[in-house]
Formats: sequence, C-alpha cells, structure tokens
Amino acid sequence: MFTGIKRKLMKNLKTKWITKTPENRLYHIPVPIIGLTGGIGTGKSTVAEILREHNIPVIDADKLIKNIYQKNETLNFIISHFPQAISDGKIVFPKLREMVFIDPHVKKMLEDFLYVFMPEEFQKAYATLSNPFFIVYDVPLLFEKKLNKHVDLSVCVYAPKKVQIERIVLRDKSSIKMATKILENQMDIDDKKRLSDLVIMNTNKIEDLKLSIKQFLSDITI
Repeated sequence: MFTGIKRKLMKNLKTKWITKTPENRLYHIPVPIIGLTGGIGTGKSTVAEILREHNIPVIDADKLIKNIYQKNETLNFIISHFPQAISDGKIVFPKLREMVFIDPHVKKMLEDFLYVFMPEEFQKAYATLSNPFFIVYDVPLLFEKKLNKHVDLSVCVYAPKKVQIERIVLRDKSSIKMATKILENQMDIDDKKRLSDLVIMNTNKIEDLKLSIKQFLSDITI
C-alpha cells in the first residue's frame, strides 16, 4: 500500500499524457492509467518491478487473472468446457496452457470468460492504493483486448524478436523452434511498438534499462 508519505514522493503525470476522463477511462478509474505492455522475453515484468522501486503504483493483470482462477465460477467453467484440464477436482494448469497453445478457439473462450471478472478485480487492486496521482497497468493483452483505447498512455517494452527468442531459450531451456512457435502465437512485438505512444527499449544490460526507465519517468512526470 502506498502511504501518504510515499504519495508525496511520487511525481505527477504531465498534462500532455492525461488523455482520458474517468468516464471514458478503463473501469472508470479517477486517475490516469499508463498501459504497460510487451511480449514474452521483452522484460516487461522487469520494467514493472523497477517502476515499483521508483514508488510508482503498478497493477499486474497476470496477478488479477490468478485471483480469478481461484473463483468457484472459473473452476466450474473449466470443468464444463475443458474437462481434460481437470484432475481430482482441480485445474491442471500445464494441461490448460497446452490446450490454449494448440487451439486458438480454446484461448479465446478462456480469455473471454476470465476478462468478465477483470473490472471487479482491477477495482479491488486499485482500492489498496492510497490516492495515487497515476497508476501503471501491467497488461500483456493491452492491444489484443483493445484496452489501449481506455488508458491515457500506452507504453511498449521492446526487444527485437531475435532477442526475444534468445531470452526464451535461455530462461525456459526450450528449443529455438519452440520459442519461435510461442512468438507466432502472440501479437508481433513490432506491431505493439508501432501502436504504442512511447517505447522502452530493453536490448542491453539491466543498468542500461534502469537508465532508460529513469529517462522515461523524467519525460512523463513533473
């Protein structure tokens, strides 16, 4: 939780980046939202963590999804539609991920169901913050779900596909073929870069990334 002291330490967003009103902002949040996105192997989660170190409040879409998976409604949905991913009355996530990876229809059905609960989970997460000046929403599907239309500023953490593949192979001990297949099932990172208002490059060392983020915050805040 962000205390009153931390709030005073936070900077405000420059007026030029406040592009929405609460009425047309995502989930009618009263403060500006920066939509932070990227792709697997771009380092989006690392950027989000560094932003937290700068006392920037970050809401993580993946954590919200994990909360939704804990709901009885989700378990019943999986039992009804994807019983192959159930064992002893529990969701077998490796199997479910495999099904999502293989069949785009399964992926769409599951995402459509999960995102019905996102407004409620987002509001719960926002309620734990203490009157922030703005928030960052760490959300992989920013453009896929057209959420970019409802945030004030969209930011892409970018690394070329070649770098993405190298990182996936190193992190997951997977083959280049598998890493390439994973990327083929995601929105192209160059498209996300093109659609974003701002880009944070992450192609070099962590020290370079931290400097880029410091410059990014200087550019958007006062």
